Amino acid sequence: MNGPVAGAVNGGDIAIEVEGLRKSFGTHVVVNDLTMQVKKGQIYGFLGPNGSGKTTTIRMLCGLLTPDAGRGTCLGYDILTQAREIRSHVGYMTQRFSLYADLSVRENLEFVARLYGVPQPEKAAGAAIKRLGLEGRGKQLAGELSGGWKQRLALGACILPSPQLLLLDEPTAGVDPQARREFWAEIHALAAEGLTVLVSTHYMDEAERCHEIAYIAYGHLLAQGKVADVIAQSGLTTVTVEAHGDTDSAPAMAALARELEALPGIDMVAPFGTRLHISGRDPDALKAALGPYKARGDLTFTDDAPTLEDVFIDLMSRSKDNMK
Repeated sequence: MNGPVAGAVNGGDIAIEVEGLRKSFGTHVVVNDLTMQVKKGQIYGFLGPNGSGKTTTIRMLCGLLTPDAGRGTCLGYDILTQAREIRSHVGYMTQRFSLYADLSVRENLEFVARLYGVPQPEKAAGAAIKRLGLEGRGKQLAGELSGGWKQRLALGACILPSPQLLLLDEPTAGVDPQARREFWAEIHALAAEGLTVLVSTHYMDEAERCHEIAYIAYGHLLAQGKVADVIAQSGLTTVTVEAHGDTDSAPAMAALARELEALPGIDMVAPFGTRLHISGRDPDALKAALGPYKARGDLTFTDDAPTLEDVFIDLMSRSKDNMK
């Protein structure tokens, strides 16, 4: 290493700092010139379309994959030369349930505890069961659990070895809203205890639960920071339109959306229930485009704040798919 990454704050507060990371598979560049920083105890969210490089990025940041170029540290270790040390402090929870379906909840946890050399594995498994609300299910086969309970069990297995860094790859896909809420409450509790969490997700409400987020599209980091800052930096002006009378039918609203999308000054139109969110990066051009429609009695326009989803739809529309 040739000194700290530019812009780094006190090294004791930083879990990950990297600069200029690049990764290719064959001739395909998956991650290109990535520079970022993650603080200890932070929940850092990765968002972006499928195939955008999110998982590759997370694996490089944590020593699970070696970058072709760039430099950085994770948990104080060099990501290029000390990957083994990094991996020994990382818990990785994949989208697919990967524990033993024919073992009970307790047997799975005790097995993981023994595998990682956790002292008093039976006691450690019992503590994990209590912490994650799995009491009464210790003897139940893991394969018989619902998606939400499997998720809790997988999280319990990940934190048994007391990692300093937790990787979550779309952990709540297919899980009901209540289970997702409970899962995130536990993640915030773990972060408050000092655990750093990297999570990839497609859910906007989950992104808003992160302390900071990064939007990656086809190998390029397009936005990062606190959710409010990412929205403010988007430069989007958003207006909501609601129709009345015959115009509020689904076919009429779909036709209106297509008509608006074709106008100069309108960069994005997205349906939200019975309304349309209309956004543009040039406020004057957006106002001019909507002027004739505001005179119509069957449409009501309301100035609105852009949502995180508005921002990501706009970012994705301007990103070039490098898989094509």
